[in-house]
Amino acid sequence: MSAPNYWDYLQLDKLLSLQGGLEGAGDVESPDELHFIVVHQVYELWFKLILRSLRLARDRMAEPRVAEETIPYVVHHLRRVSAVLQLAVQHWKVVETLTPQDFLAFRDKLMPASGFQSFQMREMEIVLGLEEADRISYGKMKPIEHIQDLGKSSPSGAYVGGRIDIARSEASFLSALNEWLYRTPIHGSVPTDAGDEAVVGAFVEQYLAATERIHAGGFERLVSALGERSREELVARYSSTRAAGRAFLLAEDAEESVRTRVRRVRAAALFIESYRDLPLLAWPRLLLDVVVETEEELVLFRNRHARMVERLIGRRPGTGGSGGVDYLDKTLGYRVFRDLWAIRTVLLPKDQLPPLGNAAFYGFASP
Repeated sequence: MSAPNYWDYLQLDKLLSLQGGLEGAGDVESPDELHFIVVHQVYELWFKLILRSLRLARDRMAEPRVAEETIPYVVHHLRRVSAVLQLAVQHWKVVETLTPQDFLAFRDKLMPASGFQSFQMREMEIVLGLEEADRISYGKMKPIEHIQDLGKSSPSGAYVGGRIDIARSEASFLSALNEWLYRTPIHGSVPTDAGDEAVVGAFVEQYLAATERIHAGGFERLVSALGERSREELVARYSSTRAAGRAFLLAEDAEESVRTRVRRVRAAALFIESYRDLPLLAWPRLLLDVVVETEEELVLFRNRHARMVERLIGRRPGTGGSGGVDYLDKTLGYRVFRDLWAIRTVLLPKDQLPPLGNAAFYGFASP
């Protein structure tokens, strides 16, 4: 066997022959269409890398016991996902080197194909943990149903459907993260300890009491600055925020059968964010940071995609029959890690935190 070379290792003969469009090499009549194909193929290659990294991170997080040295491994792979998504956001600048009329010259050829049909994007959403109920409908169909329906008449439909089915059968990263959070020690107490529920409950109530004090002080300062005419409006706003925070931490939105579990998951995330300077929480808090950062990049990617589409085709319907920009804008509300975003609303300043119990457990000696 001869020594490998660069082009054989990357199989460039195959890779560079895949830009021929619908009918092969002769179908791409303009450099603008070639540009469009190359850019979107690059996106799909990035999505392939993201999926690989997400599954590696998910598999480690889903282990029955997640060792401390596992968390840096998970953070490493999520940082890669975040970095790729940052690059993907910038990648839309390359798409925008098309002028609207350049794109219109070959756009009709795509119909009814659409970027909406990127099954790897749907697969990413599933692996992350996006719930089916949270998806925006594509006409009268859910996105996954639409892709599977299209697959019935496509030569590669079985492959696409198989990929989606595998993703749906796997545990999501969200479920693995929540299971890990559920086992997180709070004031040194874990779920298997006697009295753990009381420890968690006391932590939450102390936190809510401190929140009440801070809100009261902030409210009075605002009224003093804005005048008594603002009092009624501010009372409503502050009351609503406090009520939402209490309902969130007490998991009042969860079904009764899982409410205790959900309450502990949220309390654990809040505990990590609050006492993040403790040695034992150094990597866990980095993990939560990078999870939020990754989803933020995904939201920015969706927004940048929508603005690119609006710049090129305005408010026309999408090539696949969707509402185009209107549909894309609706997807900006997608959130997988809702609890980690919601924690920001109730987080306290360091000097207002409830006293830490069992400090030595986290690497600090008791005073």
